Amino acid sequence: MINQQRESHSLEEIGFNTLEDCRARFANHKSEMWRTEIIITEACNFNCPYCRGLDNDIYGQRNQKMLSLDEVKKVIDLWSKDGLRNIRFSGGEPTTHPDLIEMVKYAKNIVVDNIAISTNGSADEDLYLKLIEAGANDFSISLDSCCSEDIDYMSGTKGNFDKIKKSIQLLSSKVYTTVGCVFTPDNINKLIDTIELADSLGVHDIRIISSAQWDQPIEAFKNIPSKYLLKYPILRYRVNNFIHGRNVRGIRDDDCISCNLVLDDSVVAGDYHFPCVIYMREKGKPIGRVNDNMRYDRLKWVMHHNVKKDPICKKNCLDVCIDYNNKHQEFRDARLKGD
Repeated sequence: MINQQRESHSLEEIGFNTLEDCRARFANHKSEMWRTEIIITEACNFNCPYCRGLDNDIYGQRNQKMLSLDEVKKVIDLWSKDGLRNIRFSGGEPTTHPDLIEMVKYAKNIVVDNIAISTNGSADEDLYLKLIEAGANDFSISLDSCCSEDIDYMSGTKGNFDKIKKSIQLLSSKVYTTVGCVFTPDNINKLIDTIELADSLGVHDIRIISSAQWDQPIEAFKNIPSKYLLKYPILRYRVNNFIHGRNVRGIRDDDCISCNLVLDDSVVAGDYHFPCVIYMREKGKPIGRVNDNMRYDRLKWVMHHNVKKDPICKKNCLDVCIDYNNKHQEFRDARLKGD
């Protein structure tokens, strides 16, 4: 088993490609905009039992529960003024949006470094290849079990297991591809087998998390073979956190009280921007409307928001976000001391 203490790693060692020490060191409301996630549609062809969905008010009285191509371009334009570096298109299921390819092309044309897509893996192979050709270079695919029966249950559909496996294998052979594995009491007994399947499909990393409804320590972490921990940084990070008594979710007493990640990271859904995707999924209020003043709105939110007093943040904030905020605070404290 590989061990690591909380302070012993740089953010780069965690494995998420948008988390870097230099970002945490210099992030403020005028620095580069490192990342935005755009919820381009509420529609999804799956019905996962753990999915939180979107608040009914986000899309208001729209005839369609999705952003138009022009609206997505507006968001990209607003953030690109601040040097947007990474973008993620998600939903719902983003591949159901008829303009996804054009969105990817638009982001590529304004020189966004990393264009990511979160998908359930059910789209046609041809669409995934066209998205890669358009500029998508990062895919996250849901893989919640290792067998068809469980996938049917966890996706709320029938007969998609083989398609999901083929999509993972195809995308992993072309671009950076990770799988996200959400575990509940219904599928936790398949954790090791699911990791073995993901490995056999050629993925670049494996992200394991307990569902928000369950939110329990994953004891099976202890049994993951070391060969997978050596190979997959994010998996290793999560397992070692657990070994040191830390769950995937939840802010501890000695963690930073501010969410500094909000300064240069955003989530947009409908006409609103949110602190993060989890805050949005848990029905937290948006920071404000999409407009030219979003960076300042987000700065004010950070300055006046104590995450330890917010029940959504306190219970649901992810380990990687917490470590980023702690690192940002460390750099800030060092500057104040003159180190």
